[in-house]
Amino acid sequence: MADLIRGQQVNEAMEILRFASKRASVFVDKVLRSAVANADEQEANVDRLYVLDAHVDAGPTFRRWRPKDRGRAHPIDKGTSHIVVTVEEIGAGGVGEASSAPEAVRG
Repeated sequence: MADLIRGQQVNEAMEILRFASKRASVFVDKVLRSAVANADEQEANVDRLYVLDAHVDAGPTFRRWRPKDRGRAHPIDKGTSHIVVTVEEIGAGGVGEASSAPEAVRG
């Protein structure tokens, strides 16, 4: 999902995520909206924002155990992710200064 929105205008990226049929699109959209809100707080023009970078890294793994027959236990690894979306404002002569720090949310 991060590959679909990288380099897109923020409004286009939100539309892509809204109509995507993947479960991860909800989490990436949430992080994108948070990054746009952070940029708005830093007085950036929201209409001129684009997605500079979007990537998903592996987070910590939660180890759980599932009871099995004859008193045994099998491990269950529950993986998590770090979603990072960076937005930047387009200046008059190209790309302007960064308008928000990377916003990470585990999903």
